[in-house]
Amino acid sequence: MTTLSIIIPVYCVEKSLDRCLQSIVQQSFTDWEAILVDDGSPDRCPAICDAWAKRESRITVIHKANGGLSDARNAGIDIAKGDYITFVDSDDFIAPDTYLPLMQQLAKRPEIDILEYSLICQYGSPQEKKIVFGNCAYTDLRTYWLDGQAYQHSYACNKLFRRSLFDEVRFPKGTVFEDLHTLPLLLEHARLTVTTSLGLYYYCANSEGITHRASGSELKMLLQGHIIMYDKLNLQHSATEEAYYMHILNIQLSTSLLTGEPPQLPDRKIIHPLQLESNSAKIKAISLNLLGINNLCRIYRILFRMKKPR
Repeated sequence: MTTLSIIIPVYCVEKSLDRCLQSIVQQSFTDWEAILVDDGSPDRCPAICDAWAKRESRITVIHKANGGLSDARNAGIDIAKGDYITFVDSDDFIAPDTYLPLMQQLAKRPEIDILEYSLICQYGSPQEKKIVFGNCAYTDLRTYWLDGQAYQHSYACNKLFRRSLFDEVRFPKGTVFEDLHTLPLLLEHARLTVTTSLGLYYYCANSEGITHRASGSELKMLLQGHIIMYDKLNLQHSATEEAYYMHILNIQLSTSLLTGEPPQLPDRKIIHPLQLESNSAKIKAISLNLLGINNLCRIYRILFRMKKPR
């Protein structure tokens, strides 16, 4: 059995696809299969995929009608043969010698179900940021989500998953920010989640990506995913819980701004506003306590309109 299945959805990435695949083929770890899922791409991507499959026996290509990122990933999961699964977006790439130390760690510690490794977000843009994880282990969803701040990096791309976690889980078709909706479902089945400083994933900036151009309806999907977690975790008033609430509040403010709709996020008091990390978060928390979430959303919309050039 192939040890690692690498699932790569492909759609309109003819300029970056070769770079992505080259970064995989050149890995020092060799016991992998790559599943390229051509999601009905209208450019040269189908031909590029087929050309790679002809010269590299470990690459398999699926050609299918366009169904979106979740549908493409699910198609790859359905035929994956590896003990572990990872995902690479076809406009991204991985650093040399990334998979070997990760797979060695999984071999030494077979109790690990999810292994998360470091990444560079928005690579190639002014917002570029490197996230290097400490070597930490989490045995439950709550601790990983709150203490490990997994909500800040719920990406599927920088994680290796035990294949059996997907026996009852798939990415939600037709939903954007699908990683946020899927990771908690996988964590519910995971015995041990580990973060490591080893390896590096390059999450490249994409001006056409959903992160840059999300509409109000799309942000509502992101918000809904967090509200599901808010309800599941039954947040109280520890520092980590209040930090997560403030993270959701930022998404709520942006969603209300774009949609004009009243907030979905429940109102609450922040007991320890001065323990929040940034000054802007402290000011926002104090404002929330004084005004309530409905008035805060209204004022946020008014201030944005005042700043908007006419």
